[in-house]
Amino acid sequence: MAGDIVKEFDGYDRILQEIEVCRKYGINYTADRDGAEKYIHRLHPPGMRVRVTDIVQESPSTKTLRLVSTDRTLPPFQAGQYIALTVEVDHLRTSRPYSISSPPNQVGHYDVTVKRVEGGLVSNHLLDRVKRGDVLESSGPAGNFYHNPLFHDPRMVFLAGGSGITPFMSMVREVLQCGLDRTVYLFYGSKDLHDIPFHGELSGFSGRFEHIHYIPVIEHPPEGYEGHCGVITAELIRRIIGDPEDHTFYLCGPKAMYDFCIPELEKMGVSRRKIRKEIYGPPMNMCEAPGWPPEVKADDLFTVVVNGVQRLRARAGESLLASLEKGGILIPSLCRCGECSKCRLKILSGRVFQPPGVLLRRSDRQFGYVHSCVSYPLGDLEVLI
Repeated sequence: MAGDIVKEFDGYDRILQEIEVCRKYGINYTADRDGAEKYIHRLHPPGMRVRVTDIVQESPSTKTLRLVSTDRTLPPFQAGQYIALTVEVDHLRTSRPYSISSPPNQVGHYDVTVKRVEGGLVSNHLLDRVKRGDVLESSGPAGNFYHNPLFHDPRMVFLAGGSGITPFMSMVREVLQCGLDRTVYLFYGSKDLHDIPFHGELSGFSGRFEHIHYIPVIEHPPEGYEGHCGVITAELIRRIIGDPEDHTFYLCGPKAMYDFCIPELEKMGVSRRKIRKEIYGPPMNMCEAPGWPPEVKADDLFTVVVNGVQRLRARAGESLLASLEKGGILIPSLCRCGECSKCRLKILSGRVFQPPGVLLRRSDRQFGYVHSCVSYPLGDLEVLI
């Protein structure tokens, strides 16, 4: 069966001809058989160990960790991509994705910028416990939130909030350090003027380079503040950039910002194909998501049987991935937002809730597979990993 499928691949006949030519002239590539796999792992490693060489306080709630490889060169990435850091906190092993804020032309290190999240298990660990010299486990770079010059306009409008500024820092730095012919408008929405990461650096870029425009928008400005106030509206964007035609818009921030800003862009006549969104995690309180069954409460406990052997208890308001990790069962994970499908598992019996808009393949739906990071138990379950 497998042999028949191979024959359907494009170029199969040409490969057979090349094999015959090699046999005729005594050419043997057997010794190089593992070369392709080694090269692929160098570019896309399944995992890395990185050392923290510096820690920079970017704002009262935000720090940048500078990471270097302990045993290899760092793989290349595209500005806007992320890595997932794995840590062990109070005997719980888990991971979280963080955008790389350094530019891709800097090949000696990655910078990841971490903003404190209220009650955030991993963010608080990285900010309060990790120190210079510590070694962390990391994935390779991943994600689809980047500029493609073949499809996206050179006029780039960035809408950021919270820690969503980090992928844009990588993009802005790349534009400047590599001399790229792109115009950038960076709108950053913040409640507090004094807690904006990279505020001084971005203000300096905006003052020195005519194609870099930095527009902070402060929700609760201090007395006498003369900058832009309130929220990022269609009227403000149009006033700054003019005609939105021939612009590509990039959004990264909390879900509330997406819910507000996307309709504002549509008011301006921006089509959905011109709007690129970074993935974001599920809402803090999943029970408030549309479609959640009201009879199920967040603290309801259910039994999950894993691979027919292990049993654990899972809260309805907590993702299956988090419950599995707390039960000591580690499964691969990367984005933790329902996009990468690395944490997929099969539901053998029982029901789960998945928030609207989950990116699940049709075949996965057909055969009962879910992304465990955005799946919540609605009763007792049996799952296959």
